[in-house]
Amino acid sequence: MLILSLETATPVCSLALHQDGKLLAFAQISLAQSHSVVLTNLISNLLAYCQKTLAQIEAVAISAGPGSYTGLRIGTSTAKGLCVALDVPLLAVSTLRAMAWEVAQYQTDRNILYVPMLDARRMEVYMAVFDQTLEEVLRTEALILEENILSRFSEQKCLYFGDGAEKYAPLSKPNELIIKNIHPTARGIGALAESFGQRVDVAYFEPFYLKEFHQGK
Repeated sequence: MLILSLETATPVCSLALHQDGKLLAFAQISLAQSHSVVLTNLISNLLAYCQKTLAQIEAVAISAGPGSYTGLRIGTSTAKGLCVALDVPLLAVSTLRAMAWEVAQYQTDRNILYVPMLDARRMEVYMAVFDQTLEEVLRTEALILEENILSRFSEQKCLYFGDGAEKYAPLSKPNELIIKNIHPTARGIGALAESFGQRVDVAYFEPFYLKEFHQGK
């Protein structure tokens, strides 16, 4: 199956193309408030690089959230438009699970827990906990940062990552390891699309915002 994946939940916008689970190409750009401008061109360039056409795409995978309200809406509207035009399914993948995939593929310790954190502004983060198989151990929540935020897992080694984890670093304990410069990517979305992607209704699907949108001043 040829799957085009979109990740727009953070300021880093990325696309990936997978065929039968194999990554064909990946592209990303980090430019604030640019997703709506660059997304269409990135898709065209990615397909051209792989010598593929839109008509060959068999499914579109989308980063389902949580994350930036505006970013998620842009990615979702683009994915929906493609699915309707091409008459292909839409697969929704947890943004945090895709982050965990980015880290887990390089780990061999099966007792490690993966704790992706996205900055939710002020002292809040979006976070979840996954085991080595990327099954959810603690469901996605918006939590206020505090010491021992995961006290129930105090006996286990935890890997924290994401821009929210960097905010948490001053409060962390020795068994809570912080990995820097990790963000969700379409590479992870595409890798998980067939195993963890939820086939959703194109007409009614909404991203998992987790928090209500608040217009900035």
